[in-house]
Amino acid sequence: MDDAVYGGVRLSEHDLAFIKRIVASLPIVADVSRSDLLLFCPASRDQAKIVAHVRPHSIQSLYTESREGLRLGATEVAGVFRALSGAERLEARDTVGEISLMRDLLPIRRKASGVIGVLAVETGMLAYERHRRRNSVFRWAVRQLQRMALRGELEGTEELSPFGEHDGIIFVDDLRRIQYTSGIATSLYRRLGFLESPIGRKVSMLELADTELVDQAMRTGKALERESERHGLTWIQKAIPVRSTSDRGWKGFWQRIVPGSAEQSRLVGVLFTIHDATESRRTEQELRVKATMIQEIHHRVKNNLQVIASLLRMQARRADKAEGRLILEESINRILSVAVVHEFLSQNESSSINIREVAQRIVSQTAQGIVDPSKHVHLEVNGPSIFLPAQRATICALAINELVQNALEHAFEHKDEGRVAVSLADDGEQVSVSVRDDGEGLREGFDLARDASLGLRIVQSLVQDDLRGTFELRGNEGVEAIAVFSKSTLGGGDTWSARE
Repeated sequence: MDDAVYGGVRLSEHDLAFIKRIVASLPIVADVSRSDLLLFCPASRDQAKIVAHVRPHSIQSLYTESREGLRLGATEVAGVFRALSGAERLEARDTVGEISLMRDLLPIRRKASGVIGVLAVETGMLAYERHRRRNSVFRWAVRQLQRMALRGELEGTEELSPFGEHDGIIFVDDLRRIQYTSGIATSLYRRLGFLESPIGRKVSMLELADTELVDQAMRTGKALERESERHGLTWIQKAIPVRSTSDRGWKGFWQRIVPGSAEQSRLVGVLFTIHDATESRRTEQELRVKATMIQEIHHRVKNNLQVIASLLRMQARRADKAEGRLILEESINRILSVAVVHEFLSQNESSSINIREVAQRIVSQTAQGIVDPSKHVHLEVNGPSIFLPAQRATICALAINELVQNALEHAFEHKDEGRVAVSLADDGEQVSVSVRDDGEGLREGFDLARDASLGLRIVQSLVQDDLRGTFELRGNEGVEAIAVFSKSTLGGGDTWSARE
């Protein structure tokens, strides 16, 4: 059988598929367990690697950063190595940095391969003590959920939304009787009119939709989720089938349950969760309405700018002098470069703009507007897609427009053909924008501070005042402009260096 690599750990193809199946089911297990789940696999004879770290949504994670990818030695995680060596479930206190926790180690067994990994259920001591005082039926059901994950029996859980801190949970046994209800679940069902204790009663006492969801989960053996509207409120319910390899069932929780993937598991019940999503859905609807209104505003601004550009274009046609006509055409392009940004914002709910697409539109508009048809000047845009906040994208669009216009106006006065290229580069926290032409170059003795045209002065102001960057021109077989500036408005080290 061929080997495969997962997270830097070599496994057989079958074991790899099994590990991936376990990892896919861990998020809901971490949420219900209210614990961090770390999956260890042997990386070498004396090291184990954390190939997956799943943090819970129902409680604050023990760690500020993911521990996935860490390699730990036998002295650091001695219990993990004992579990990898074949020991059964191990539970021990441990300290990681300043964190005091309880680590429950569950070996992952395969018939052909033996122990191929260890799942560490890590719980803070306060949360652990709270869990110990919880109802025994609930603790037993959580343990079975963990065991199911290790046997690869949790199906459909990757489609479930997270289980949160304020979600209620119910355990229904295989006879459809409610054996456990959390305090939160009790409170939520009171909002729906269920005032009596449901313990020991059939799940049919709940609303029909809940009963159907439980029945469907038991029938299919797959975890399910459903959203419904009841009593003017929005509810999200999940049903997760629970299987066990023990004949004792939930009543025998006090007795030690010895797991083993070779044992035949059977359906013993369903963990049923309920969440009041009314407020979040109302907030989402309000945000959608606001986003639509903002998009409509951007659309109207774009249209108004295009109307202004059309009026100026009519005025340009009536201009008697070429100089006045050129000034109007440059103004038109400035207005249209801003309109391009508003057009993108009107089509996208995101407030980030792809500056490459904006640059491409500006270049196309400029080519149609001011390029002398008797000259063969090729304009192009190169580089990756780079997303900027709307305000910075607008400033960048204006700067690109001015630099392209400046190149077309001055680079080819005595040449009939040439090339102007706008190039973008993502430098991590900063963006580089280069505008280069192969025209006549800078005249001898050119001084940016003394000889800059109106367009270059506009770029200087945009770069230095708005983007807090730098601007320079370099002549080398033409003129090149390079801009380097921060993607965000944070920090004072933004630079914009331009070469034209």
